[in-house]
Amino acid sequence: MTNVPFNPSPKSLSSGVEKSSGVVDQRGRGIRDLRISVTDRCNFRCVYCMPKELFGSDHAFLPRAELLNFEEIERIARAFASLGVTKLRLTGGEPLVRKELETLISQLAVIPGIDDVSLTTNGSLLTLDKGRALKDAGLKRLTISLDAVTEEVFSAINDVKFPVAKVLGAVDNALAAGLDPIKVNMVVAKGMNEEEILPMVRQFKGTGVILRFIEFMDVGNTNGWKLDRVVSAREIVETIASEFPVEPLNANYPGEVASRWKFSDGSGEIGVISSVTKPFCSSCTRARLSAEGSVYTCLFASEGTDLRALVRSGASDDELRDAVQNVWSHRDDRYSELRSDATVDLPKVEMSYIGG
Repeated sequence: MTNVPFNPSPKSLSSGVEKSSGVVDQRGRGIRDLRISVTDRCNFRCVYCMPKELFGSDHAFLPRAELLNFEEIERIARAFASLGVTKLRLTGGEPLVRKELETLISQLAVIPGIDDVSLTTNGSLLTLDKGRALKDAGLKRLTISLDAVTEEVFSAINDVKFPVAKVLGAVDNALAAGLDPIKVNMVVAKGMNEEEILPMVRQFKGTGVILRFIEFMDVGNTNGWKLDRVVSAREIVETIASEFPVEPLNANYPGEVASRWKFSDGSGEIGVISSVTKPFCSSCTRARLSAEGSVYTCLFASEGTDLRALVRSGASDDELRDAVQNVWSHRDDRYSELRSDATVDLPKVEMSYIGG
């Protein structure tokens, strides 16, 4: 295997916590990103996220009345924006199972201070018409989750026999709709899809799509995570470099989670997210809002703070803003930096509940 110089943080050229005019937490981290889960439902049963044996046909998803409606999501997003958030990402579950999502996007895109509304989807429902509607509503960027291009492997991962060709078609639909840039995220785990790294690169190299590889993380309690199943960022880059020479790129902005690499022949770039082997807690600026209105300050959190009750009790905008500020100012999370410490062996909220 080709040995490439590996500094998983070309991003370190712009390292440190991004300065914010808003609230900061106990470690001096501002708040810039809010991930909004619009539903806990998904039409896939990916083995590392919603395994079928635990999310079967009898699984009780949240009743519709418990989900935040679009106006409630908008109010909460405005509170976050007033404290420094500039980027919103809609997640799930699978966000496109939520009807008329473009209506929500149009509401979020005009919030003062918000300059980026994006979406992560499995692509199964992304038609060309839907892509155009999302873009027209104000969606700036789109990420499609795809963990393999070999039919047998992809089918085994999504566990509902959804064909890979339809997800590849969704990528084409997104491009045709004018959504740019398009990113494709691949979670890599030993024994699951590590042999798909190079086929994925061959599929997207030179297309303008940015392929990102994510180390298998111990999110939630149901995905069977073990450290020896992690394919490290170094291994991923070395595998790619064995066929396609790559060179490091600087980060786009302070705190960017992906280390960026460009193909030496100029045919595009990839990203690698090394959240297990090289944690980036010190520069994390993300909060997460669950579908029923709890805010979490870490992907690995065990509990959140209920904002839905506050919104539905008639709280003013100032009271809502103060609640969000209180949550963030008391934040002290750094789970990934403490992963090997027994004190972090606690129940964690499932990824399908608060988004990835």
